[in-house]
Amino acid sequence: MIARILHEGQYELPGSALAHLRRLDDELMERLTADDEAGFSERRDALLALVRSEGRMLPPEALRESDLVLPPADLTLAEARTLFTQHA
Repeated sequence: MIARILHEGQYELPGSALAHLRRLDDELMERLTADDEAGFSERRDALLALVRSEGRMLPPEALRESDLVLPPADLTLAEARTLFTQHA
């Protein structure tokens, strides 16, 4: 699986990380829905940390189609809400 962290790069992740990734993504969405800024930031950071620690960063010249696109590390709750509203 290839995951892209916006403004950072692409990571190749093993299939074994997928269940944990999905759980963190679900928790991130729960925090967004609950309007929990601190919880949102915590889950966003945990999600990105998982990708960075479990994945292997691909060199910039090795562009591949991403299976998953993740927010940048500085995405706020308000920005996330705007993004989801625009694409709903």
